Amino acid sequence: MRIFYRILRWAVSLFFLSTILAVLYYKWRPVRLTPLMVIRCIEQTTDGQAPHLKHQWVPLDEMSRYMPVAVIASEDQKFMMHNGFDTEAIGQAMQERAKGGRRRGGSTISQQTAKNVFLWPASSWVRKGFEAYFTFLIEMLWSKQRIMEVYLNSIEMGDGIYGAEAVAQQHFGCSAAELTRSECALIAATLPNPRKYSSLHPGPYMRKRQQWIKKQMKHIPLMEKEEKE
Repeated sequence: MRIFYRILRWAVSLFFLSTILAVLYYKWRPVRLTPLMVIRCIEQTTDGQAPHLKHQWVPLDEMSRYMPVAVIASEDQKFMMHNGFDTEAIGQAMQERAKGGRRRGGSTISQQTAKNVFLWPASSWVRKGFEAYFTFLIEMLWSKQRIMEVYLNSIEMGDGIYGAEAVAQQHFGCSAAELTRSECALIAATLPNPRKYSSLHPGPYMRKRQQWIKKQMKHIPLMEKEEKE
């Protein structure tokens, strides 16, 4: 039993050390590849398609100033105020599920970032536990600007399209810096399901969401630039 507990202690220590180092590494370094990108490429191959992945990292300062505002308005309006978890949204989501209503997520931008960068997409209690742990870590070790920067570079925004720069080039023929306020709102409107809803060929529902997001954006201040250390 002593050997078992010794191995267990080493395994736990190694887990905490490696995950903290990984979060610290990505505090400064671009995220070039995520588990979801790999999984999608495997799915494409399984479906008989050639793997296609469009992704180009760009700093937050080289994106349209409206892009963070749009995703905050759409996904997480308390982003700048919470510590990674929106307990009110989580509670509402749980109540709706208990009543048999539509399944909606209570995930914050911080939680989505933790999931996108460090974890797999399938939902389970184990995955949610790791998600909470990584969310706590990035909120402790990264700034809000860095969380947003990583989120906007790693989020799925279409079939094989990841990040603001890739979707700007593929769907709007411009760079992420050149995206207009309306285009940012349209991109944000796809995020609940970017493989179902397209910013390239938006339907009536997408246009309706776009207009709602644009109205919400009026109440969201521009994100301040991060002071470099």
